[in-house]
Amino acid sequence: MTRAVVSIASNIAEGHERNSPKDFIRFLRIAKGSTGELKTQLYIAQAIGYLGKEACDPLAQECREISAMIQGLIRSIPTDKPKASDKTHILQQL
Repeated sequence: MTRAVVSIASNIAEGHERNSPKDFIRFLRIAKGSTGELKTQLYIAQAIGYLGKEACDPLAQECREISAMIQGLIRSIPTDKPKASDKTHILQQL
């Protein structure tokens, strides 16, 4: 679980340092995957008796919220690909 938590923050930081929107998005997706990994590990810990439901549920909910925030960040990053409407506008100018 510790490795998954560290992986979330580390991948966000590493992707940001790449100074490339494409790389940043790739590392954000890896971080998002690590939140899913952590959530799974929480459920396994509950199933085998390491965590009670009262401890597991809020942590799993926090994983879902972090995953949603990362997804929102991914969507907010502009990419270099022009949209179809942009292509039409460019063609009309020619």
